[in-house]
Amino acid sequence: MLKVNLKKSVTLLILLFLISSVSVHAQWGYSNTPVSVIVAPDHDDWNYKIGENVDFTITVLKYGNPVKNAKVSYKVMPEKMEPRISEEKTLSKGIHTVKAGTMKVPGFLRCSVIAEVDGKIYTGTATAAFEPEKIQPTTTMPKDFVEFWDKAKVEASEIPMLPEMELIPELSDKDVNTYHVNIRNYRANAKVYGVLSVPTKPGKYPAIIKVPGAGVWGHFMVQDEHVKKGVITFEIRIHGVSVINEDGGLYGDLWNGALWDYWNINLDNKDHYYYKRVYLGCVRAVDFVTSLDEYDGNNLAVYGGSQGGALSIVTAALDDRIKYLVCYYPAMSDLTGYLHGRAGGWPHLFDKTNAPLNNTPERIETSKYYDVVNFARLLKVPGFYGWGYNDAVCPPTSMFSAYNVITAPKILDIMPDEGHFSYNEQKEKANEWVLDKLMNN
Repeated sequence: MLKVNLKKSVTLLILLFLISSVSVHAQWGYSNTPVSVIVAPDHDDWNYKIGENVDFTITVLKYGNPVKNAKVSYKVMPEKMEPRISEEKTLSKGIHTVKAGTMKVPGFLRCSVIAEVDGKIYTGTATAAFEPEKIQPTTTMPKDFVEFWDKAKVEASEIPMLPEMELIPELSDKDVNTYHVNIRNYRANAKVYGVLSVPTKPGKYPAIIKVPGAGVWGHFMVQDEHVKKGVITFEIRIHGVSVINEDGGLYGDLWNGALWDYWNINLDNKDHYYYKRVYLGCVRAVDFVTSLDEYDGNNLAVYGGSQGGALSIVTAALDDRIKYLVCYYPAMSDLTGYLHGRAGGWPHLFDKTNAPLNNTPERIETSKYYDVVNFARLLKVPGFYGWGYNDAVCPPTSMFSAYNVITAPKILDIMPDEGHFSYNEQKEKANEWVLDKLMNN
């Protein structure tokens, strides 16, 4: 029987949650400290017409009151680009208005603030949107894009799946059976690992495949929320290693070793790029879920954020057995934006740091076969999408580049001040939407 150190797994989950919380608070200035840096544009919805001026108001608060003589530095720039305005001020009354100007093309103008109070540093950000619904991608679709992926899927389907399932007692009870699963993928000995949760009550159920954000990490050893609603869930990871490790050390070793910058591996060859196995692994996850006796045979969704948001679009585009998708702040969208003077999607393959390595004809061409924009063009199923304008990991310009080419039914829930995270209110909307689709169709 698979041995699982629940105490260590829960400790790892708590650590990751704390790290995530600290990074969000540090990036956007909302924290459990007595000082807050609030940055806000002068339109309540943060939306502007091209040519319309935006004013950002900076307020530095301590115990809810303005901090007199607070020292701040601020920059105004199109996201990820060089600053248009860079200034330092002492705010005699703790408040200041920045006249930031406008934009002449669709996009986003960001005001980022650093404040010093009592010798400590605090930050805040706001981002104004200028007609983002008009943003168009910079990447193009190769003529053989569909042929390339059709051929890859056929080749991968010839590999026997050979699923292995082992019960995880700590995550199972009278209502749910949870299993550690691996299935063959892409090459004879390559695998996809994941955690499958199935209701114990006999019957047929809809299903959700959950695809992961970036990084190298295991399962958090928490029972899935959707299986409690009567939905089969299969939560996968992308790196072909067990998702349950007793002390978590394996993931750190891989992250800092062989899988460091995995998104750059073999980028100069579309047939051997790292994400080829990843994308095909998502299709193989569909193969597995649809083979289960408990699956209802029709209602299947894919669900993810960031890298997982990218994979949700990719999976739905590659496999017509997917009927619905939920996508938060999708990565890997319009990767070549940086080569056209604007922000590109995570992992920022062509920004000023990475361009010296990646700005070659071969790598640019490979990126087109993996850019989420080109999968978004192929979508045929309804989707729920959600993000915010303050995202510094997946720039909203890149996300709108993908969203705007989708012709399938779509819902976009924007909460402007979100960074690279989702508020509970947005998650609740997405969950209500996908459960309604899965249960009532």
